[in-house]
Amino acid sequence: MLCIAEGRIGRKQGQRMAILLTESAADRVRSHLSQRGTGLGLRIGIKKTGCSGFAYVVNYADEIRPDDAVFEARGVKVVVDPMSLPLIDGTLVDFVRQGLNEAFKFQNPKAKGECGCGESFNV
Repeated sequence: MLCIAEGRIGRKQGQRMAILLTESAADRVRSHLSQRGTGLGLRIGIKKTGCSGFAYVVNYADEIRPDDAVFEARGVKVVVDPMSLPLIDGTLVDFVRQGLNEAFKFQNPKAKGECGCGESFNV
């Protein structure tokens, strides 16, 4: 379950950073990449917005930039930009279905609070 890469940002030498995926999230990414026919994995980041300060941004990773951190989680590459990583380090990404709704859900140990809809967080 662990997807670990050497941390390069805000960590002492030898400490590791990680982004984790549940099996459900990994299955969803693999399925969408297969249907899409292209892509290297999942790109996760954050942007300043929302009622709590930051919102998660999820896209396909079509390229890996030199300063990106790349993790392997359940056979899926997870790519994170260097500005987002310190705020989402240790996050567990799940994919859930509730009735007709489906979405990625984030369990971020750095988040001090979330908005009611779960779309944004603060640290």
